[in-house]
Amino acid sequence: MARTGSGTLLNRRNVKLDSFLKRNTERAVYERIRTYEPCVVMSETVNKVYMHVVLSDERVYLTEYPPRTLTTAVSFRRVRDIELVNDLPEFLSGKDRERCQHIRITYVTDKPAAKGRDWLRRDKRLPPAAPPSRRNSQYPSITHTLEGYPAERDSEWMKEEVHMIKSTRSASCPNPETLGLLKVPHPPTQPPSTAPSLYSPTSSPISSPSPTEQSLKTLESGQVPRRIRSVLSRLWRRDCENSGEEREAELHLYAVSQTSRLYLYLQSSWNSFIIRSTLLLDPLYRRKCITSSGSSPGKRGPSVSWERTTHLFGQLSSELMQDGITVESLYLLLQELKTAAHRDVTLRQLFWRSSEVCVFLVQTLEESLHGCQSLSGVSTADQLLLRTLIVQTLAIMFRETEVDAARFNLLSAKKCALASRMLLALICDPRPQTQTRGSQADSEIQALLSEYLDAACSLLFELLLLGHETSRCFSPDNLLSVGWILRVLQPHPHLLPFITYQAQQVVLALSDLQDSVLSPVQCVLLFQRCRLLLACLQYNSWLAQHLRSHLGEEFRYVVKPSCAEEKLPPHYPISSPTLRLVEHILTLILHR
Repeated sequence: MARTGSGTLLNRRNVKLDSFLKRNTERAVYERIRTYEPCVVMSETVNKVYMHVVLSDERVYLTEYPPRTLTTAVSFRRVRDIELVNDLPEFLSGKDRERCQHIRITYVTDKPAAKGRDWLRRDKRLPPAAPPSRRNSQYPSITHTLEGYPAERDSEWMKEEVHMIKSTRSASCPNPETLGLLKVPHPPTQPPSTAPSLYSPTSSPISSPSPTEQSLKTLESGQVPRRIRSVLSRLWRRDCENSGEEREAELHLYAVSQTSRLYLYLQSSWNSFIIRSTLLLDPLYRRKCITSSGSSPGKRGPSVSWERTTHLFGQLSSELMQDGITVESLYLLLQELKTAAHRDVTLRQLFWRSSEVCVFLVQTLEESLHGCQSLSGVSTADQLLLRTLIVQTLAIMFRETEVDAARFNLLSAKKCALASRMLLALICDPRPQTQTRGSQADSEIQALLSEYLDAACSLLFELLLLGHETSRCFSPDNLLSVGWILRVLQPHPHLLPFITYQAQQVVLALSDLQDSVLSPVQCVLLFQRCRLLLACLQYNSWLAQHLRSHLGEEFRYVVKPSCAEEKLPPHYPISSPTLRLVEHILTLILHR
Protein backbone atom coordinates (compact mmCIF):
# COMPACT_ATOMS: atom_id res chain seq x y z
CA MET A 1 0.00 0.00 0.00
CA ALA A 2 2.83 2.39 0.71
CA ARG A 3 4.12 2.51 -2.81
CA THR A 4 5.66 5.10 -5.06
CA GLY A 5 5.69 4.96 -8.82
CA SER A 6 8.85 2.91 -8.81
CA GLY A 7 7.26 0.30 -6.58
CA THR A 8 9.22 0.97 -3.38
CA LEU A 9 8.06 1.83 0.09
CA LEU A 10 6.96 5.44 0.30
CA ASN A 11 8.55 6.10 3.69
CA ARG A 12 11.52 3.82 3.18
CA ARG A 13 14.01 4.27 5.98
CA ASN A 14 15.80 0.91 5.74
CA VAL A 15 16.99 -0.10 2.29
CA LYS A 16 18.18 -3.49 3.54
CA LEU A 17 14.79 -4.35 5.05
CA ASP A 18 12.88 -3.20 1.99
CA SER A 19 15.16 -5.26 -0.25
CA PHE A 20 14.65 -8.28 2.01
CA LEU A 21 10.86 -7.90 1.89
CA LYS A 22 10.84 -7.52 -1.88
CA ARG A 23 13.07 -10.59 -2.41
CA ASN A 24 11.43 -12.95 0.04
CA THR A 25 7.71 -12.29 -0.16
CA GLU A 26 5.25 -12.86 -2.92
CA ARG A 27 4.40 -9.79 -4.95
CA ALA A 28 0.80 -9.75 -3.69
CA VAL A 29 2.08 -9.65 -0.10
CA TYR A 30 4.80 -7.07 -0.74
CA GLU A 31 2.37 -4.71 -2.47
CA ARG A 32 0.06 -4.79 0.55
CA ILE A 33 2.75 -3.74 3.04
CA ARG A 34 1.84 -0.30 4.35
CA THR A 35 4.76 0.60 6.55
CA TYR A 36 7.39 -0.73 8.93
CA GLU A 37 8.97 0.64 12.06
CA PRO A 38 11.55 -0.50 14.62
CA CYS A 39 10.10 -1.31 18.04
CA VAL A 40 10.87 -3.16 21.22
CA VAL A 41 8.56 -6.18 21.10
CA MET A 42 7.15 -8.18 24.00
CA SER A 43 4.79 -11.12 23.78
CA GLU A 44 4.44 -14.63 25.12
CA THR A 45 7.32 -15.75 22.94
CA VAL A 46 9.40 -12.59 22.56
CA ASN A 47 10.94 -10.91 25.58
CA LYS A 48 11.76 -7.26 24.88
CA VAL A 49 13.60 -7.67 21.59
CA TYR A 50 14.43 -4.84 19.20
CA MET A 51 12.72 -5.81 15.95
CA HIS A 52 11.05 -4.36 12.91
CA VAL A 53 7.25 -4.38 12.95
CA VAL A 54 5.94 -4.76 9.40
CA LEU A 55 2.32 -3.76 8.82
CA SER A 56 0.14 -4.95 5.95
CA ASP A 57 -3.59 -4.48 5.46
CA GLU A 58 -4.33 -7.89 7.03
CA ARG A 59 -1.49 -8.77 9.41
CA VAL A 60 1.24 -7.55 11.70
CA TYR A 61 4.58 -9.20 10.93
CA LEU A 62 7.82 -9.26 12.88
CA THR A 63 11.33 -9.59 11.52
CA GLU A 64 14.68 -9.70 13.28
CA TYR A 65 17.24 -6.92 13.24
CA PRO A 66 18.86 -7.45 10.73
CA PRO A 67 16.06 -9.32 8.87
CA ARG A 68 16.26 -13.08 8.38
CA THR A 69 12.66 -14.31 8.47
CA LEU A 70 9.25 -12.68 8.33
CA THR A 71 6.80 -14.09 10.85
CA THR A 72 3.16 -13.28 11.47
CA ALA A 73 2.69 -11.81 14.94
CA VAL A 74 -1.09 -11.42 14.69
CA SER A 75 -3.81 -11.36 12.06
CA PHE A 76 -6.34 -8.54 12.25
CA ARG A 77 -9.15 -11.07 12.17
CA ARG A 78 -8.11 -12.12 15.68
CA VAL A 79 -7.55 -8.63 17.10
CA ARG A 80 -10.00 -7.46 19.75
CA ASP A 81 -8.46 -4.13 20.72
CA ILE A 82 -5.54 -1.82 19.90
CA GLU A 83 -4.78 0.83 22.49
CA LEU A 84 -2.10 3.18 23.74
CA VAL A 85 -0.90 2.54 27.30
CA ASN A 86 0.01 5.62 29.31
CA ASP A 87 3.05 4.40 31.20
CA LEU A 88 6.82 4.80 31.47
CA PRO A 89 8.47 1.44 30.73
CA GLU A 90 11.03 0.67 33.42
CA PHE A 91 13.36 -1.16 31.04
CA LEU A 92 13.96 2.10 29.15
CA SER A 93 15.85 5.07 30.50
CA GLY A 94 16.34 8.75 29.79
CA LYS A 95 14.66 10.27 26.76
CA ASP A 96 13.73 6.86 25.32
CA ARG A 97 11.56 6.21 28.35
CA GLU A 98 9.80 9.57 28.14
CA ARG A 99 9.05 9.57 24.43
CA CYS A 100 8.14 5.88 24.12
CA GLN A 101 4.70 5.00 22.74
CA HIS A 102 3.48 1.76 24.30
CA ILE A 103 0.97 0.00 22.04
CA ARG A 104 -0.97 -3.00 23.35
CA ILE A 105 -2.70 -5.31 20.87
CA THR A 106 -5.19 -7.69 22.46
CA TYR A 107 -6.14 -10.71 20.36
CA VAL A 108 -7.56 -14.20 20.69
CA THR A 109 -5.55 -17.29 19.97
CA ASP A 110 -6.17 -21.02 20.10
CA LYS A 111 -2.48 -21.79 20.52
CA PRO A 112 -1.28 -23.18 23.85
CA ALA A 113 0.41 -20.74 26.16
CA ALA A 114 4.17 -20.42 25.78
CA LYS A 115 6.20 -22.65 28.07
CA GLY A 116 9.05 -20.31 28.69
CA ARG A 117 11.07 -20.72 25.48
CA ASP A 118 11.79 -17.53 23.61
CA TRP A 119 12.32 -18.13 19.91
CA LEU A 120 14.41 -14.98 19.67
CA ARG A 121 16.26 -15.18 22.98
CA ARG A 122 19.94 -15.69 22.26
CA ASP A 123 20.93 -16.25 25.89
CA LYS A 124 19.51 -19.64 26.89
CA ARG A 125 20.26 -18.92 30.55
CA LEU A 126 17.78 -16.06 30.74
CA PRO A 127 14.56 -16.73 32.67
CA PRO A 128 11.35 -17.25 30.67
CA ALA A 129 9.37 -14.18 29.72
CA ALA A 130 6.46 -13.38 31.98
CA PRO A 131 3.14 -13.16 30.16
CA PRO A 132 1.95 -9.57 29.67
CA SER A 133 -0.59 -8.21 32.08
CA ARG A 134 -3.18 -5.48 31.54
CA ARG A 135 -2.78 -4.14 35.07
CA ASN A 136 0.97 -4.29 35.50
CA SER A 137 3.40 -2.73 33.05
CA GLN A 138 6.47 -3.48 35.20
CA TYR A 139 8.21 -6.11 33.16
CA PRO A 140 11.54 -7.83 33.79
CA SER A 141 14.67 -6.07 32.68
CA ILE A 142 15.28 -5.83 28.95
CA THR A 143 17.26 -8.63 27.37
CA HIS A 144 18.45 -6.63 24.33
CA THR A 145 19.61 -3.03 24.30
CA LEU A 146 18.07 -0.70 21.77
CA GLU A 147 21.41 -0.14 20.13
CA GLY A 148 22.40 -3.79 20.02
CA TYR A 149 21.65 -6.22 17.21
CA PRO A 150 20.76 -9.85 17.87
CA ALA A 151 23.71 -12.15 17.33
CA GLU A 152 23.71 -14.90 14.73
CA ARG A 153 21.59 -17.83 15.82
CA ASP A 154 23.13 -21.24 16.28
CA SER A 155 21.77 -24.45 14.79
CA GLU A 156 19.65 -25.19 17.88
CA TRP A 157 18.00 -21.77 17.60
CA MET A 158 17.27 -22.32 13.93
CA LYS A 159 15.65 -25.68 14.65
CA GLU A 160 13.48 -24.01 17.26
CA GLU A 161 12.53 -21.28 14.82
CA VAL A 162 11.53 -23.74 12.09
CA HIS A 163 9.45 -25.64 14.60
CA MET A 164 7.77 -22.41 15.62
CA ILE A 165 7.04 -21.54 12.01
CA LYS A 166 5.35 -24.84 11.32
CA SER A 167 3.38 -24.92 14.53
CA THR A 168 1.90 -21.43 14.35
CA ARG A 169 -0.03 -21.91 11.13
CA SER A 170 -3.73 -21.23 11.52
CA ALA A 171 -6.07 -23.84 10.13
CA SER A 172 -8.64 -21.18 9.28
CA CYS A 173 -6.24 -19.01 7.30
CA PRO A 174 -5.27 -20.09 3.77
CA ASN A 175 -2.18 -17.89 3.58
CA PRO A 176 1.18 -18.91 5.08
CA GLU A 177 1.74 -17.33 8.48
CA THR A 178 5.44 -17.16 7.79
CA LEU A 179 6.77 -15.65 4.62
CA GLY A 180 10.27 -14.98 3.48
CA LEU A 181 13.15 -17.43 3.30
CA LEU A 182 10.95 -20.38 4.17
CA LYS A 183 8.41 -20.96 1.40
CA VAL A 184 5.51 -22.83 2.94
CA PRO A 185 2.98 -24.24 0.45
CA HIS A 186 -0.69 -23.46 0.81
CA PRO A 187 -2.43 -26.00 3.02
CA PRO A 188 -4.97 -28.43 1.61
CA THR A 189 -8.70 -28.17 2.15
CA GLN A 190 -9.53 -26.57 5.46
CA PRO A 191 -10.80 -28.74 8.28
CA PRO A 192 -14.32 -27.98 9.50
CA SER A 193 -14.72 -25.50 12.30
CA THR A 194 -17.48 -24.98 14.83
CA ALA A 195 -17.76 -21.37 13.72
CA PRO A 196 -18.30 -20.63 10.03
CA SER A 197 -15.15 -19.48 8.25
CA LEU A 198 -16.01 -15.96 7.18
CA TYR A 199 -12.61 -14.69 6.23
CA SER A 200 -11.29 -17.45 4.03
CA PRO A 201 -11.57 -16.88 0.28
CA THR A 202 -11.40 -20.64 -0.19
CA SER A 203 -14.61 -21.31 1.66
CA SER A 204 -17.36 -22.35 -0.67
CA PRO A 205 -20.58 -20.34 -0.49
CA ILE A 206 -22.62 -23.28 -1.74
CA SER A 207 -21.49 -25.82 0.85
CA SER A 208 -24.21 -27.26 3.05
CA PRO A 209 -24.50 -25.30 6.32
CA SER A 210 -23.76 -26.89 9.63
CA PRO A 211 -26.51 -27.02 12.30
CA THR A 212 -24.88 -24.08 14.07
CA GLU A 213 -24.80 -22.06 10.84
CA GLN A 214 -28.40 -22.97 10.09
CA SER A 215 -29.53 -21.80 13.51
CA LEU A 216 -27.63 -18.57 12.97
CA LYS A 217 -29.34 -17.98 9.62
CA THR A 218 -32.68 -18.59 11.30
CA LEU A 219 -31.62 -16.16 14.00
CA GLU A 220 -30.74 -13.46 11.45
CA SER A 221 -33.88 -13.90 9.41
CA GLY A 222 -36.06 -12.83 12.31
CA GLN A 223 -38.20 -16.00 12.11
CA VAL A 224 -37.96 -16.65 15.85
CA PRO A 225 -39.29 -14.55 18.74
CA ARG A 226 -37.03 -11.84 20.07
CA ARG A 227 -36.49 -13.50 23.48
CA ILE A 228 -35.49 -16.82 21.90
CA ARG A 229 -33.27 -14.97 19.47
CA SER A 230 -31.54 -13.25 22.38
CA VAL A 231 -30.83 -16.61 24.04
CA LEU A 232 -29.54 -18.08 20.77
CA SER A 233 -27.32 -15.06 20.24
CA ARG A 234 -25.75 -15.42 23.67
CA LEU A 235 -25.26 -19.16 23.17
CA TRP A 236 -23.64 -18.54 19.80
CA ARG A 237 -21.36 -15.87 21.30
CA ARG A 238 -20.35 -18.25 24.09
CA ASP A 239 -19.78 -21.06 21.57
CA CYS A 240 -17.49 -18.78 19.52
CA GLU A 241 -15.51 -17.97 22.64
CA ASN A 242 -15.18 -21.58 23.76
CA SER A 243 -14.57 -23.26 20.39
CA GLY A 244 -10.98 -24.32 20.01
CA GLU A 245 -10.28 -23.22 23.60
CA GLU A 246 -9.58 -19.69 22.49
CA ARG A 247 -7.92 -17.40 24.99
CA GLU A 248 -6.79 -13.80 25.08
CA ALA A 249 -3.18 -12.88 24.46
CA GLU A 250 -1.33 -9.60 24.16
CA LEU A 251 1.36 -8.19 21.89
CA HIS A 252 3.21 -5.16 23.25
CA LEU A 253 5.04 -2.80 20.91
CA TYR A 254 7.23 0.00 22.26
CA ALA A 255 7.92 2.63 19.59
CA VAL A 256 10.75 4.79 20.90
CA SER A 257 9.78 7.95 19.05
CA GLN A 258 7.40 10.80 19.79
CA THR A 259 6.62 11.13 16.08
CA SER A 260 5.84 7.44 15.56
CA ARG A 261 2.68 6.85 13.53
CA LEU A 262 2.60 3.11 14.07
CA TYR A 263 -0.38 3.27 16.43
CA LEU A 264 -2.36 5.36 13.96
CA TYR A 265 -1.54 3.05 11.07
CA LEU A 266 -2.47 0.01 13.18
CA GLN A 267 -5.82 1.57 14.06
CA SER A 268 -6.48 2.56 10.45
CA SER A 269 -5.51 -0.86 9.08
CA TRP A 270 -7.64 -2.62 11.67
CA ASN A 271 -10.62 -0.36 10.94
CA SER A 272 -10.27 -1.00 7.21
CA PHE A 273 -9.99 -4.73 7.78
CA ILE A 274 -13.04 -5.12 10.01
CA ILE A 275 -15.12 -2.92 7.69
CA ARG A 276 -14.06 -4.85 4.58
CA SER A 277 -14.46 -8.26 6.27
CA THR A 278 -17.92 -7.36 7.55
CA LEU A 279 -19.07 -6.03 4.17
CA LEU A 280 -17.88 -9.25 2.51
CA LEU A 281 -20.56 -11.05 4.53
CA ASP A 282 -23.17 -9.19 2.50
CA PRO A 283 -24.07 -11.23 -0.63
CA LEU A 284 -24.45 -8.16 -2.87
CA TYR A 285 -21.14 -6.65 -1.80
CA ARG A 286 -19.43 -10.03 -2.12
CA ARG A 287 -20.82 -10.51 -5.63
CA LYS A 288 -19.62 -7.03 -6.57
CA CYS A 289 -16.11 -7.86 -5.40
CA ILE A 290 -16.07 -11.07 -7.44
CA THR A 291 -17.40 -9.28 -10.52
CA SER A 292 -15.10 -6.28 -10.27
CA SER A 293 -11.88 -8.09 -9.44
CA GLY A 294 -12.41 -11.28 -11.38
CA SER A 295 -11.40 -13.34 -8.36
CA SER A 296 -12.82 -14.51 -5.08
CA PRO A 297 -13.14 -12.02 -2.19
CA GLY A 298 -10.02 -11.64 -0.14
CA LYS A 299 -7.77 -12.21 -3.16
CA ARG A 300 -6.44 -9.60 -5.50
CA GLY A 301 -7.26 -9.75 -9.18
CA PRO A 302 -4.65 -9.67 -11.93
CA SER A 303 -2.28 -6.82 -11.17
CA VAL A 304 -2.01 -3.96 -13.63
CA SER A 305 1.28 -2.12 -14.05
CA TRP A 306 1.72 1.36 -12.62
CA GLU A 307 2.26 2.77 -16.09
CA ARG A 308 -0.93 1.20 -17.46
CA THR A 309 -3.00 2.41 -14.49
CA THR A 310 -1.56 5.90 -14.87
CA HIS A 311 -2.49 5.95 -18.56
CA LEU A 312 -6.07 4.79 -17.93
CA PHE A 313 -6.53 7.23 -15.05
CA GLY A 314 -5.32 10.07 -17.26
CA GLN A 315 -7.83 9.17 -19.96
CA LEU A 316 -10.69 8.98 -17.47
CA SER A 317 -9.69 12.29 -15.87
CA SER A 318 -9.67 14.07 -19.25
CA GLU A 319 -13.14 12.78 -20.07
CA LEU A 320 -14.49 13.79 -16.65
CA MET A 321 -13.31 17.39 -16.90
CA GLN A 322 -14.13 18.07 -20.54
CA ASP A 323 -16.15 21.19 -21.28
CA GLY A 324 -19.88 20.81 -21.82
CA ILE A 325 -20.16 17.33 -20.32
CA THR A 326 -23.75 16.30 -19.62
CA VAL A 327 -24.91 15.18 -16.20
CA GLU A 328 -25.66 11.71 -17.60
CA SER A 329 -22.13 11.32 -19.01
CA LEU A 330 -20.64 12.66 -15.80
CA TYR A 331 -22.60 10.13 -13.76
CA LEU A 332 -21.47 7.20 -15.94
CA LEU A 333 -17.82 8.26 -15.83
CA LEU A 334 -17.98 8.65 -12.05
CA GLN A 335 -19.42 5.14 -11.80
CA GLU A 336 -16.45 3.89 -13.78
CA LEU A 337 -14.02 5.79 -11.55
CA LYS A 338 -15.65 4.49 -8.38
CA THR A 339 -15.59 0.88 -9.57
CA ALA A 340 -11.94 1.11 -10.61
CA ALA A 341 -10.92 2.75 -7.33
CA HIS A 342 -12.78 0.10 -5.37
CA ARG A 343 -10.45 -2.61 -6.63
CA ASP A 344 -7.17 -0.79 -7.30
CA VAL A 345 -5.20 1.04 -4.61
CA THR A 346 -2.79 2.39 -7.25
CA LEU A 347 -5.62 4.42 -8.76
CA ARG A 348 -6.43 5.82 -5.32
CA GLN A 349 -2.84 6.94 -4.94
CA LEU A 350 -2.91 8.59 -8.37
CA PHE A 351 -6.12 10.37 -7.39
CA TRP A 352 -4.36 12.19 -4.56
CA ARG A 353 -1.20 12.88 -6.53
CA SER A 354 -3.06 14.54 -9.39
CA SER A 355 -5.15 17.14 -7.59
CA GLU A 356 -7.33 18.12 -10.57
CA VAL A 357 -9.88 15.31 -10.21
CA CYS A 358 -10.31 15.82 -6.47
CA VAL A 359 -10.79 19.56 -6.91
CA PHE A 360 -13.28 18.90 -9.73
CA LEU A 361 -15.33 16.52 -7.56
CA VAL A 362 -15.46 18.96 -4.65
CA GLN A 363 -16.49 21.76 -6.98
CA THR A 364 -19.25 19.62 -8.52
CA LEU A 365 -20.42 18.71 -5.02
CA GLU A 366 -20.62 22.40 -4.12
CA GLU A 367 -22.56 23.19 -7.29
CA SER A 368 -25.10 20.46 -6.67
CA LEU A 369 -25.54 21.67 -3.11
CA HIS A 370 -26.17 25.29 -4.06
CA GLY A 371 -27.98 24.66 -7.34
CA CYS A 372 -25.46 26.52 -9.49
CA GLN A 373 -26.05 27.40 -13.13
CA SER A 374 -23.97 24.50 -14.46
CA LEU A 375 -26.50 22.08 -12.99
CA SER A 376 -29.63 24.06 -13.84
CA GLY A 377 -32.51 21.98 -15.08
CA VAL A 378 -31.36 18.91 -13.17
CA SER A 379 -34.10 17.42 -11.00
CA THR A 380 -33.73 17.08 -7.24
CA ALA A 381 -33.58 13.31 -7.56
CA ASP A 382 -30.79 13.45 -10.16
CA GLN A 383 -28.84 15.93 -8.05
CA LEU A 384 -29.10 13.63 -5.04
CA LEU A 385 -27.96 10.66 -7.13
CA LEU A 386 -24.96 12.64 -8.38
CA ARG A 387 -24.07 13.95 -4.92
CA THR A 388 -24.25 10.46 -3.44
CA LEU A 389 -21.99 9.03 -6.13
CA ILE A 390 -19.42 11.81 -5.65
CA VAL A 391 -19.34 11.33 -1.89
CA GLN A 392 -19.09 7.53 -2.20
CA THR A 393 -16.21 7.92 -4.66
CA LEU A 394 -14.35 10.32 -2.35
CA ALA A 395 -14.82 7.96 0.60
CA ILE A 396 -13.29 5.07 -1.37
CA MET A 397 -10.29 7.25 -2.27
CA PHE A 398 -9.42 7.60 1.42
CA ARG A 399 -9.22 3.86 2.05
CA GLU A 400 -5.75 2.34 2.45
CA THR A 401 -3.99 5.56 1.42
CA GLU A 402 -3.13 6.90 4.88
CA VAL A 403 0.62 6.35 4.41
CA ASP A 404 0.65 8.29 1.14
CA ALA A 405 1.97 11.79 1.85
CA ALA A 406 0.26 13.15 -1.29
CA ARG A 407 -3.15 12.86 0.38
CA PHE A 408 -2.14 14.91 3.40
CA ASN A 409 -0.27 17.43 1.27
CA LEU A 410 -3.26 18.04 -1.00
CA LEU A 411 -5.79 18.41 1.81
CA SER A 412 -3.53 20.59 3.96
CA ALA A 413 -2.37 22.90 1.16
CA LYS A 414 -3.28 26.61 1.39
CA LYS A 415 -4.36 26.28 5.01
CA CYS A 416 -6.55 23.26 4.24
CA ALA A 417 -8.70 25.15 1.75
CA LEU A 418 -9.77 22.03 -0.19
CA ALA A 419 -10.54 20.06 2.99
CA SER A 420 -12.68 22.96 4.26
CA ARG A 421 -14.62 23.09 1.01
CA MET A 422 -15.17 19.32 1.08
CA LEU A 423 -16.44 19.41 4.65
CA LEU A 424 -18.85 22.30 4.10
CA ALA A 425 -20.20 20.84 0.85
CA LEU A 426 -20.74 17.49 2.56
CA ILE A 427 -23.26 18.65 5.17
CA CYS A 428 -26.87 19.12 4.13
CA ASP A 429 -30.30 19.47 5.70
CA PRO A 430 -31.60 15.95 6.46
CA ARG A 431 -35.18 17.15 5.98
CA PRO A 432 -36.26 16.75 2.33
CA GLN A 433 -37.09 20.00 0.55
CA THR A 434 -39.84 18.69 -1.72
CA GLN A 435 -42.87 20.31 -3.23
CA THR A 436 -46.25 18.70 -2.89
CA ARG A 437 -46.33 16.50 -5.94
CA GLY A 438 -47.62 13.29 -4.48
CA SER A 439 -46.56 10.82 -1.85
CA GLN A 440 -44.68 8.59 -4.29
CA ALA A 441 -42.36 11.40 -5.41
CA ASP A 442 -41.78 12.49 -1.81
CA SER A 443 -40.95 8.91 -0.81
CA GLU A 444 -38.44 8.66 -3.64
CA ILE A 445 -36.71 11.89 -2.58
CA GLN A 446 -36.65 10.72 1.06
CA ALA A 447 -35.05 7.41 0.08
CA LEU A 448 -32.41 9.14 -2.05
CA LEU A 449 -31.71 11.65 0.71
CA SER A 450 -31.29 8.84 3.25
CA GLU A 451 -28.81 7.14 0.92
CA TYR A 452 -26.87 10.39 0.61
CA LEU A 453 -26.79 10.90 4.38
CA ASP A 454 -25.38 7.37 4.79
CA ALA A 455 -22.65 8.16 2.26
CA ALA A 456 -21.94 11.53 3.91
CA CYS A 457 -21.43 9.82 7.25
CA SER A 458 -18.97 7.37 5.67
CA LEU A 459 -16.91 10.18 4.12
CA LEU A 460 -16.97 12.21 7.34
CA PHE A 461 -15.77 9.08 9.14
CA GLU A 462 -12.77 8.87 6.79
CA LEU A 463 -11.98 12.55 7.34
CA LEU A 464 -12.15 12.07 11.10
CA LEU A 465 -9.68 9.17 10.84
CA LEU A 466 -7.32 11.58 9.11
CA GLY A 467 -8.05 14.09 11.87
CA HIS A 468 -7.13 11.56 14.57
CA GLU A 469 -3.80 10.97 12.84
CA THR A 470 -3.11 14.69 12.68
CA SER A 471 -4.19 15.22 16.30
CA ARG A 472 -1.82 12.52 17.46
CA CYS A 473 1.19 13.61 15.42
CA PHE A 474 0.76 17.35 15.88
CA SER A 475 -1.03 19.71 18.23
CA PRO A 476 -4.72 18.89 18.86
CA ASP A 477 -5.54 22.39 17.60
CA ASN A 478 -3.56 21.92 14.40
CA LEU A 479 -5.11 22.19 10.97
CA LEU A 480 -6.84 18.97 9.84
CA SER A 481 -7.12 17.69 13.41
CA VAL A 482 -10.45 16.36 14.72
CA GLY A 483 -11.02 19.56 16.69
CA TRP A 484 -10.29 21.64 13.59
CA ILE A 485 -12.72 19.58 11.46
CA LEU A 486 -15.56 20.13 13.92
CA ARG A 487 -14.75 23.85 14.22
CA VAL A 488 -14.91 24.21 10.43
CA LEU A 489 -18.33 22.56 10.43
CA GLN A 490 -19.71 24.44 13.44
CA PRO A 491 -20.94 27.56 11.55
CA HIS A 492 -22.77 25.41 8.98
CA PRO A 493 -26.51 26.15 9.27
CA HIS A 494 -27.44 22.48 8.90
CA LEU A 495 -24.77 20.91 11.15
CA LEU A 496 -27.02 20.39 14.19
CA PRO A 497 -29.85 18.76 12.16
CA PHE A 498 -27.24 16.62 10.38
CA ILE A 499 -25.61 15.40 13.62
CA THR A 500 -29.04 14.91 15.21
CA TYR A 501 -30.10 12.75 12.27
CA GLN A 502 -26.96 10.59 12.55
CA ALA A 503 -27.53 10.16 16.30
CA GLN A 504 -31.18 9.27 15.76
CA GLN A 505 -30.13 6.57 13.31
CA VAL A 506 -27.93 5.07 16.04
CA VAL A 507 -30.86 5.06 18.46
CA LEU A 508 -33.18 3.59 15.82
CA ALA A 509 -30.73 0.82 14.88
CA LEU A 510 -30.36 -0.26 18.52
CA SER A 511 -33.99 0.16 19.59
CA ASP A 512 -36.77 -2.40 19.93
CA LEU A 513 -38.62 -0.75 17.05
CA GLN A 514 -36.55 -2.82 14.62
CA ASP A 515 -37.01 -6.37 15.85
CA SER A 516 -34.22 -7.93 13.81
CA VAL A 517 -30.46 -8.20 13.76
CA LEU A 518 -28.50 -5.76 11.64
CA SER A 519 -27.15 -6.60 8.21
CA PRO A 520 -23.40 -6.25 7.48
CA VAL A 521 -23.95 -2.91 5.72
CA GLN A 522 -26.07 -1.63 8.62
CA CYS A 523 -23.41 -2.71 11.11
CA VAL A 524 -20.69 -0.82 9.25
CA LEU A 525 -22.84 2.31 9.14
CA LEU A 526 -23.56 1.97 12.85
CA PHE A 527 -19.84 1.70 13.57
CA GLN A 528 -19.10 4.81 11.50
CA ARG A 529 -21.92 6.79 13.09
CA CYS A 530 -20.72 5.82 16.56
CA ARG A 531 -17.22 7.05 15.71
CA LEU A 532 -18.74 10.34 14.53
CA LEU A 533 -20.77 10.78 17.74
CA LEU A 534 -17.78 9.90 19.88
CA ALA A 535 -15.69 12.57 18.13
CA CYS A 536 -18.44 15.16 18.76
CA LEU A 537 -18.59 14.21 22.45
CA GLN A 538 -14.83 14.24 22.95
CA TYR A 539 -13.64 17.15 20.80
CA ASN A 540 -16.43 19.73 20.67
CA SER A 541 -18.19 20.90 23.83
CA TRP A 542 -20.94 22.67 21.85
CA LEU A 543 -21.90 19.51 19.94
CA ALA A 544 -21.53 17.40 23.10
CA GLN A 545 -23.95 19.62 24.98
CA HIS A 546 -26.41 19.49 22.09
CA LEU A 547 -26.34 15.68 22.03
CA ARG A 548 -26.81 15.44 25.82
CA SER A 549 -29.66 17.93 25.96
CA HIS A 550 -31.59 16.81 22.87
CA LEU A 551 -30.93 13.05 22.76
CA GLY A 552 -29.95 12.17 26.31
CA GLU A 553 -33.35 10.65 27.10
CA GLU A 554 -33.33 8.47 23.98
CA PHE A 555 -29.89 7.12 24.81
CA ARG A 556 -30.85 6.60 28.46
CA TYR A 557 -34.07 4.64 27.89
CA VAL A 558 -33.70 3.14 24.41
CA VAL A 559 -30.03 2.30 23.84
CA LYS A 560 -28.81 -0.46 26.14
CA PRO A 561 -25.67 -2.60 25.78
CA SER A 562 -27.71 -5.79 26.12
CA CYS A 563 -30.00 -4.70 23.27
CA ALA A 564 -27.01 -3.71 21.16
CA GLU A 565 -25.50 -7.14 21.77
CA GLU A 566 -28.64 -8.77 20.37
CA LYS A 567 -28.63 -6.61 17.25
CA LEU A 568 -24.94 -7.18 16.39
CA PRO A 569 -24.27 -10.76 15.26
CA PRO A 570 -21.22 -12.08 17.14
CA HIS A 571 -19.55 -13.46 14.01
CA TYR A 572 -19.38 -10.03 12.38
CA PRO A 573 -15.80 -8.75 12.79
CA ILE A 574 -17.11 -5.25 13.48
CA SER A 575 -19.53 -6.23 16.27
CA SER A 576 -17.15 -6.19 19.26
CA PRO A 577 -15.57 -2.81 18.39
CA THR A 578 -19.06 -1.36 17.85
CA LEU A 579 -20.26 -2.61 21.23
CA ARG A 580 -17.32 -0.91 22.92
CA LEU A 581 -18.13 2.33 21.08
CA VAL A 582 -21.77 2.17 22.20
CA GLU A 583 -20.75 1.69 25.82
CA HIS A 584 -18.29 4.58 25.58
CA ILE A 585 -20.92 6.88 24.06
CA LEU A 586 -23.43 5.99 26.78
CA THR A 587 -20.85 6.78 29.44
CA LEU A 588 -20.09 10.20 27.96
CA ILE A 589 -23.73 11.15 27.39
CA LEU A 590 -25.26 9.87 30.62
CA HIS A 591 -22.56 10.18 33.25
CA ARG A 592 -21.17 13.67 32.74
